[in-house]
Amino acid sequence: MFGWYWLFSYIIGNFMTAYFVGKIYKVNLQQERSKNLGARNAGSVIGKAAFIWTLLGDSLKGVLVVGLGHLWHLDEWIIIGGAAWVIVGHLFPIWLKFNGGKGVATFIGVGLALSPSLFFWMIIGTAFVMVFTRSLTLGMVGGFIFYVGAIILAGKLELYSLLVLAIVCMLIKHRSNIQESLTRGK
Repeated sequence: MFGWYWLFSYIIGNFMTAYFVGKIYKVNLQQERSKNLGARNAGSVIGKAAFIWTLLGDSLKGVLVVGLGHLWHLDEWIIIGGAAWVIVGHLFPIWLKFNGGKGVATFIGVGLALSPSLFFWMIIGTAFVMVFTRSLTLGMVGGFIFYVGAIILAGKLELYSLLVLAIVCMLIKHRSNIQESLTRGK
């Protein structure tokens, strides 16, 4: 059963909200600014409404996958695996030659749906680092560090290992943003 659920999760992740928002506005976001199919690029290119629609659509993918896992009474490790796969589907959608978004909005949905108490540490870490760096990108990196740290302190690293790997993939997709933020800080 979990193989089908994980495949379903990956396919749900392939729904790229920014792609369809761009189509509505007659803009190909893959050719604009960062060329990324995410909320940030949609907002930069099209405007605030595009940012909000993309953020909501991509977040809801994560909520949907986790929610259905609970509805179907799947084991927690299977649901967390599905959460990882919906993020991977967003990062590497097959129908766009594996060139998707960076996964933050999908992770927000996943994190909130899986465990609001663990996700709280993502928020704390992001805010804490942003105070010192004034960079959302570096704040997000700090948030992920706090989030994974909370998983480790809760003794759930093995359970969350697939999600931690998805986070690593997200950070790799963000490497140019991270490097740019670090360079600007010097």
